[in-house]
Amino acid sequence: MSDEFHKPTKFSGSKFEAYKGGEDPAQISRVAHETANALLARVRNDPDPEVVDRLVAFTDQNGIDAIAELWARANPKSLPGALWRIYLIRLLIRQDPEGTSYLFQRGTEVIGTIDPVVAGASMPTGPAEITELADRILRGVFEGDFAVALERAAAFCRVTAAGCTSVADDLDATEPVRASELTTRALRFTKTAEELTSCARLWRHESLE
Repeated sequence: MSDEFHKPTKFSGSKFEAYKGGEDPAQISRVAHETANALLARVRNDPDPEVVDRLVAFTDQNGIDAIAELWARANPKSLPGALWRIYLIRLLIRQDPEGTSYLFQRGTEVIGTIDPVVAGASMPTGPAEITELADRILRGVFEGDFAVALERAAAFCRVTAAGCTSVADDLDATEPVRASELTTRALRFTKTAEELTSCARLWRHESLE
């Protein structure tokens, strides 16, 4: 992928981890929290469907750069950190709905927990179903129970992580490089799930800032 971004930006997991924001961490943190709190409070107090539609589709028209600049370096267990992860999950799904739906579907077959039900994707889960799930989770941030939206996103991550691990096991002998990539992706999804679950718990205790 070219390092010369165009909008809408293709923003991979590796780009996410390497992303660098401004030079002043205190200023970045202050702006991140102020914008996240202002946005969420305004929309949730008056969830106009047209406004919610624009927010859900924001990265489709504008790319991820603006959101990354605001929230990517925020503490994972904070409001801006949670919003960043929800937007990033949606973007990753929409960039590769076929691959993501395949990993998610595999995860539903091997995970053995209620996470597929919590995530709420239609079964079987194909590209259309996984894309719809991404939009419904993000809409829930603005219209529904915020903690539930975070828990659904966390469940999606756990199911997909299980799918990544299962496929990696299949490929370990024949495609070790691909297997290693999938194992790394599984670890990222697992970590993101833990962060979103913590954010949901903090939100329920009115402690997510």
